[in-house]
Amino acid sequence: MTYQELCRLLTEAVDRCGKRLYDEREARAVARVFLEDCHGFTMADLYGGRDFDLSPDYVKRLSVGEPVQYVVGKALFADRYFKVGKGVLIPRPETAELCQWIAEEAQEGCDVLDIGTGSGCIAVTLALDMKAKVTAWDVADEALLTASENARLLNADVSVEKRDILNVVADERQWDIIVSNPPYICEKEMAGMEANVLEHEPHLALFVPDDDPLKFYRAIAGFASKALRKGGRLFFEINSRCAREMEAMLAEEGFAKVEMRKDLYGRERMMKAVAPLPPGGGLK
Repeated sequence: MTYQELCRLLTEAVDRCGKRLYDEREARAVARVFLEDCHGFTMADLYGGRDFDLSPDYVKRLSVGEPVQYVVGKALFADRYFKVGKGVLIPRPETAELCQWIAEEAQEGCDVLDIGTGSGCIAVTLALDMKAKVTAWDVADEALLTASENARLLNADVSVEKRDILNVVADERQWDIIVSNPPYICEKEMAGMEANVLEHEPHLALFVPDDDPLKFYRAIAGFASKALRKGGRLFFEINSRCAREMEAMLAEEGFAKVEMRKDLYGRERMMKAVAPLPPGGGLK
């Protein structure tokens, strides 16, 4: 099989309702990722007609819309490959932008807590790029195993712990940075989402109830207001539809200097806030 033949296979793939899974642009992107990650193809190989063997299992999985990252078992994030499987969310480039923002703001060697770590992409990236001391929390066993494995494979100093942010209280530990990319897609938004995401990626890491879209953000902000050191920073990846509500919620929790940034697609996607200070304190 060649790159062009794989693209054709993908454009012919349909979901259970007969809807095409990929348009031509998406098919080319998926085929490129697959061949670069699985076979080490270069651009010259892609367009020069280099042939490769595609196992029947891979054909079946790709043709039913399983994300290519799950098929090959890894995803590229911030110039590193991370192990991924169906129990963890596939890392997105927008999240890498969040890591870059944090690296610009924080000092090397600071204490960082990543809440809802998933694959560990944020935790490992900050540990390596900032030489940060990182603790990573998640409630899902599959995520904890994957994050631990990625930290080991990439030689990152990350402490992985099973914690449920909806049922946790602050202890004596304090952090300079708390970051989270929690579930933030409302259930009503499912209708507009791609089938390959809905059918393969973990809903636990994606969705929140329609009547409580800030469920996780509120819990994290309440915890962070007590667990961040003086002047500490809270960073979120957010649902752009809830940006104004997020600003109001953080203000209610006592956070200051709330700042929003757009992602590479021009959507309001990242937010930073400075931790509340004790009575009589002031921001430097």
